[in-house]
This record gives sequence, C-alpha cells and structure tokens, in this order.
Amino acid sequence: MTDRDVGGTRVIVEACVDAIDGALEAERGGAGRIELCGELLQGGVTPSAGLIGAVWDRIDIPLFVLVRPRPGDFLYTEDELEVMRRDIEQMKMLGVDGIAIGALTAAGDVDVPAMTSLLALARPMSVTFHRAFDFVRDQSSALDSLLELGVDRVLTSGGAATASEGAAAIGKMVERVGERMIVMAGGSITASNVGDVVAVSRVKEVHVRGAARVESAMAHRRRGVSLSKTGTSDYDRSVASADEIRQVVARAAGTRRAESTSIQ
Repeated sequence: MTDRDVGGTRVIVEACVDAIDGALEAERGGAGRIELCGELLQGGVTPSAGLIGAVWDRIDIPLFVLVRPRPGDFLYTEDELEVMRRDIEQMKMLGVDGIAIGALTAAGDVDVPAMTSLLALARPMSVTFHRAFDFVRDQSSALDSLLELGVDRVLTSGGAATASEGAAAIGKMVERVGERMIVMAGGSITASNVGDVVAVSRVKEVHVRGAARVESAMAHRRRGVSLSKTGTSDYDRSVASADEIRQVVARAAGTRRAESTSIQ
C-alpha cells in the first residue's frame, strides 16, 4: 500500500478512475487507493463486473467501487435499491476492499432505511458515503445520520461547488466527527489546490481525478458520425495520469510535513 506517512499523519490520495489504464496509471503515480466507477462524464455509475475483476487482479493498492445504478439524483426506487443490493453482493464475491454508496429521501435527508439495508449487506467491506452528501438539505443533520449508521467515511466538497471553496466547512466536519468517521475532501482537487485544501480542512484523505486527455491511436476516423451525447470527441478521452497523481501526492504530503513541523 502506498499511503503517504508524513510526520505521523497520512494523506491518502484516492484516485477516481473509470478504466483499467487509469487505475494502473494512478497506482504508478502513488495513489493510496482506487475508487473505480463507470461513466465519469455522467458523474459516475457502477462499473462492470469485468472491469472490477480486471482492475482487482492488476493493482496492489486498496480498491473501492462505486455502487450507483444510474446518473441523476440519489432518490432511489425499491427496484433500484435491489439493483444496488445485487451489485454489492457481487463486490463481496469479488473481494474488493470497499464501496461508495449514497441514498437520499425526497426531502433531501439521508435515506436511513435504505442505507441501513445496504450497509448491513456490505459489511465487512469499508463503506464511503459519496457526494450525495453535498446534495442534502442540511449537512449537520446528515452528518448525524451517517455517524449513527456507522459509515466509515464521507466524501464531500463541504456543500460547495469545489473542495477549495468548501475547505473551511470540511474542516468543521473534521473537527466535529473526530475519530468516529473519516472526512475525505473531494471536488475539483488538483495539484495546484490540494495543499490549500489539506491545510485549511486538515483532512487526511483526498479524492481526485488527476486526469489528462489521451488521444486515440485510431488512424481511420469517421467524420460526421459520433456516439457521444456530451459534446466530447470519440477520439480522445480523459484518463488518470501518473504524473498528475504524483504531483497531488507530493503536494498533499508536503502540506502535512509542514503542519507536523510547525506543531512540534
């Protein structure tokens, strides 16, 4: 495992990827954990069993998998919850280290009954409540619900558009939960801002894309035909970059080192 231990504290960089090459690049760059998703251009959905198995076989760092049955909001029908339960059962059979889930009520609260059933099924895997947390009606109340549920960590931008903007709010959550739950900062974190996010929020885990555009090797390119509905090209894609991840890891660790020195 490549978690960075600096001055008695670790800054774990979780890399969010949606392809096997991205997972391998992230590990090479020093990521401490992978969160594997499908369709990140849609905000992420549950990846295929084939992708999960292939990544699991190739990496040596912890693997968490997103369980999200569709894009859009986090208000799920019973049928959608059944899909999630079946996916969680598959994750357990594959032996992954953890999952990222989240479910809300129509009123914008944590869906405690849904989460209770999903958590019971997920154990002993580690469970992250994903950025559905940034869509709740009241983050203070939602944090109470997650603590009562026994969720291991929450991923959040502090309710802001980016983790940089929400760093102070994230810091208040870190102080409030103490050792009872991990607060992981996420939301447009890059090498250029991770130091400030860590310094202000004092998180020990950050969630990043760390991606770069990769041009297709296709020599033949059919013009006037596209399968993309998002305005992106069919001949390039965003993939986690070892260089980008390496910079994030180094700057996050440098911030922790400076904090540790100042405390002493």
